[in-house]
Amino acid sequence: MSKRSSAKHKLDRRMGENIWGRPKSPVNKREYGPGQHGQRRKGKMSDYGIQLRAKQKLKGYYGDITEKQFKKNYIEAARMKGDTGQNLVGLLERRLDAVVYRAKFAPTIFSARQIVSHGHIYVNGVKCNIASRLVKPGDEITLGKKAQEMALVLEAQSLPERDIPDYVSPDGAAKVTYVRVPTLDEVPYPVKMEPNLVVEFYSR
Repeated sequence: MSKRSSAKHKLDRRMGENIWGRPKSPVNKREYGPGQHGQRRKGKMSDYGIQLRAKQKLKGYYGDITEKQFKKNYIEAARMKGDTGQNLVGLLERRLDAVVYRAKFAPTIFSARQIVSHGHIYVNGVKCNIASRLVKPGDEITLGKKAQEMALVLEAQSLPERDIPDYVSPDGAAKVTYVRVPTLDEVPYPVKMEPNLVVEFYSR
């Protein structure tokens, strides 16, 4: 499992946006970037810079997945019929850790990945510890018995700042069904995501 080495919230401050919509985000207090040069006046960003930022923001939102994994998703999205940006978001939303996060089984995308990798999640009744596994419409995702009593899970289920989206259908507190692959407008991002700029970045 790849582990994020730098502080998660630095990503918020570097982007200047609260990308996960969390109340503890430092962006709520300090709008400038992290580090000794964080308060430096920013010049006009180039097209490349804007595209790179859009990629970093989308990649960071899904738990800062590795560049290799993210690019693999982009290549797959480009192969599929239809709009590549929409396809990319659809593939990212099919990741098991993303579905666990959407189901409110975990308070953050990072803890969702941890819950999956520790073997607390079952897909159609079979234990799965691969966070990047792609779920299909109709798949049932269940939280293991031990995990149902974890403080982390109970905290996530009581979070007021997030709702379970329509494409994930809950069945009690410990089970959801992945109904369909969402479109970009259905995904409850707290900030504006621009997958079209990510497509431009990779197709340069």
